[in-house]
Amino acid sequence: MKVVVHVVGARPNFIKAAPLIKLMNNDHFQNILVHTGQHFDYNMSQQFFEELNIPKPDFNLGVSGGSHSEQTADIMIECEKVFLEQSPDLVIVYGDVNSSVAAALVAKKMHLKVAHIEAGLRSFDRSMPEEINRIITDSISDIHFVTCRDALVNLKNEGIKAENCYFVGNTMIDSLVEFYEKFDKSSVLQKLSLTEKEYALITLHRPSNVDDKNELLQLMEGVVKVSELLKCVFVMHPRTKNNLCKFGLYERYEKLDSLKIIEPLGYIDFMCLQKKSKLVITDSGGVQEESSFFHVPCLTVRDNTERPITIKKGTNTLIGSNYKDICNDVRNMNYNINSDIELWDGKSSERIVEILKTKII
Repeated sequence: MKVVVHVVGARPNFIKAAPLIKLMNNDHFQNILVHTGQHFDYNMSQQFFEELNIPKPDFNLGVSGGSHSEQTADIMIECEKVFLEQSPDLVIVYGDVNSSVAAALVAKKMHLKVAHIEAGLRSFDRSMPEEINRIITDSISDIHFVTCRDALVNLKNEGIKAENCYFVGNTMIDSLVEFYEKFDKSSVLQKLSLTEKEYALITLHRPSNVDDKNELLQLMEGVVKVSELLKCVFVMHPRTKNNLCKFGLYERYEKLDSLKIIEPLGYIDFMCLQKKSKLVITDSGGVQEESSFFHVPCLTVRDNTERPITIKKGTNTLIGSNYKDICNDVRNMNYNINSDIELWDGKSSERIVEILKTKII
């Protein structure tokens, strides 16, 4: 039996890892789940693990806060201890968080094999810390599992051998397929007094959008104008709320009738809210993918995206950071989109397992 360590650092990583871990729980693999603690999330309670039907992590490294350098260094130190103790045959990292690049660096220095789930995604914007993480992680990984054909091209252009790259689809979509019927059973719409397709779902948290007072003020004023066109539900990230409070702006928005500001939700409730929305306004990478799967139009408040497939084949539209135009973007939105992205079919984890059997068994 081969020992496989899965390293995750944030809630989206768990959602990507969950379907793969379930399939790998067999006679071939012994799975060890390591949560670095990079993004501490109060919603990652027992309910979260029960919803995804996965066990709690075997190791919680408790690393959170600090600068990018401090966080990466602390994760490396703690991962090294785990790898020395467990002697894994393979380390699997997910996405583009600091935990991924830190674990990959440690594993390679210990001469361990590394697989990267969601390899090859590029925004071509090196001012984004995630872009640096993606490039470095891919450059030292042994096996690259990609979600779209664009990613294969990116890896080829960076000199990574084609025989180490596999187009398998998106494990995040595997989770959506698995729990699709559960989303409809959520009572979140009733709790918020909403009906299907009458509201916009908003999630905004990127530093470029919410860390500067003037930028955040302009963004929020744009959101208020959208709320005058249709109801808005703003699932507010702690970073965004903390900055609104710090800048003395939170009370300005918290009691508006047309804008519901709510705390982060559990997985099932949030997916229900996203699936049944009229449109999504976001700066999240994962939400761009999920909304495409749900065929819900998505306006992404960024100048670039590492997921261009969601624009070419999905429901996503980049609108940049000119917040004054958000209302016009909403008015001009095409609401009759039926996206169909190749291999986003709920079987990505099956493809990965079959490849791993040939690679490490």
